[in-house]
Amino acid sequence: MSKAFVLLASSMVLLTCAPTIDAFTFLTTSRRAEVAAVRSQRPAISRTIPIHSRSGTCLKMAEISTKDVSKSSEEKMKKSIESVMKNLNSIRTGRANAAILDRVMVTYYGAPTPLNQMASISVSSAQQLTVEPYDKSIMGDIERGIVDAELGLSPNNDGSVIRINIPALTEARRKDLLKQCKSYGEEGKVALRNVRRDGVESIKKMEKSSEISKDQAKDGTDEMQKICDKYIKEIDGIVAKKEKEIMTV
Repeated sequence: MSKAFVLLASSMVLLTCAPTIDAFTFLTTSRRAEVAAVRSQRPAISRTIPIHSRSGTCLKMAEISTKDVSKSSEEKMKKSIESVMKNLNSIRTGRANAAILDRVMVTYYGAPTPLNQMASISVSSAQQLTVEPYDKSIMGDIERGIVDAELGLSPNNDGSVIRINIPALTEARRKDLLKQCKSYGEEGKVALRNVRRDGVESIKKMEKSSEISKDQAKDGTDEMQKICDKYIKEIDGIVAKKEKEIMTV
């Protein structure tokens, strides 16, 4: 005899013994009895999750996390390289190059503004630059900005354009510029090492919070070092190239 039949029979007896129970209560009680009986006959559903599935998921998440740190750090390092290149391009080498004025700032209505946003800069000859301001009323301010930049340049204002003759580099000036190149290179390397340090700290925090294993943390820090070494080597190459330009007579 099934459990459903027994429970239904019990409900019928209950109705017989207690005539005061209305039809709705009887039907509700009977339905609950049927559902309970069906549930009791269902096989148990396993809720166990295979261990290999969990570990595989965690491993994948860890790889994504360490890769994200490496990718973000590398992007920051690339920006440091760009900054070094911009600074080196601003160093004159004895030949006219518009980039040497990139760092010139001019006070315009009380705010420091890059010269290349206020004037057209062109190379008129191998030894001369021409600066043509969009606003002729600030030519005096532009002159002061060029002088204050300490580039060793003397601007000539004819009332319409500013001409800058690029003098030949003396031996003493070349040595000073070489020091400046090395300084920009070192600043770039410090920036790279700071990015690497921040990346390694992020990986160590992930290890401490059990997001990644000790081996995964080591792989992540090793990758950070490789990336940093690659860009430090790139800075050395960029600086060496600039130094060669400065020493070429």
